[in-house]
Amino acid sequence: MKLTRRDMLKLGAGAVAASATGIYPAAARANAAAKRIPIGLQLYSVRHACTEDLPSVLEAVAKFGYEGVEYAGYYGRTAKELRKLQDDNGLKCCGTHTSLTTLSDDKFDETVEFNKTIGNKYLIVPSMPHAYIESLEALKETVALFDKLAEKAKAHGMVVGYHAHGGDFRDLDGTTSWEVLFDKTCKDVVMQMDVGNCIGGGGDPYALLKKYPGRSKTIHLKEHGGDAKAVVGEGDVDWKQVFEICESTGGTEWYIVEHERGVEGAVENVGRCLANLKKMGK
Repeated sequence: MKLTRRDMLKLGAGAVAASATGIYPAAARANAAAKRIPIGLQLYSVRHACTEDLPSVLEAVAKFGYEGVEYAGYYGRTAKELRKLQDDNGLKCCGTHTSLTTLSDDKFDETVEFNKTIGNKYLIVPSMPHAYIESLEALKETVALFDKLAEKAKAHGMVVGYHAHGGDFRDLDGTTSWEVLFDKTCKDVVMQMDVGNCIGGGGDPYALLKKYPGRSKTIHLKEHGGDAKAVVGEGDVDWKQVFEICESTGGTEWYIVEHERGVEGAVENVGRCLANLKKMGK
């Protein structure tokens, strides 16, 4: 899927024109300006297009109006190459999904240096082997590990966090692995809620965001329900409530869109996600 410059201009035109012509309600724009959290894109949403032509995808993402990108892989690029692509398109790095192995003692310094180069401070573990979260006993060690990693990262001006998947919300002796992790870890450990994944796993993202105020420094805006191809704003998520919680409890520094419903038209779909968020005043 190689994007031509004409493709990118066409993709970005709708969002740019909408903003320029002021079709978004004035009250919504005023509210957004008063207390605004920037919006980034998890590039996993467009991973196939990134594999084919990362520079063109980043250019398209910037034209849509995204302000940052979160990586889930680097597509064979060095940190310096990624930073140049970001800078060329006016994009910041709002996170990396980096495995626990990259945060091990022998890889930690290398990971820190890579992320400093791309301008990222959010080191988010995207998932863990089941053995780390399968029991309350196993979670004791996992909690200790994340506390240790958070302390090490803090010395470099960075934070470590964990990203939500559906399995994190299954019953575990009357609680969930998600709640044990964030009940027991220090407040420096970032809770990267994924709204769609949480609902899909039987969890209540609204209640959990309220339970841990200030812990969601970055949050994944993923739709749930609605049409099979519904983008953010077209499903069953109560986005108004999500935004009210994030913007009243403090601590949220980035909204990050993640759209995983199908490969066909993935780049266009993340543009639609952002256009809908703008209509909501974001």
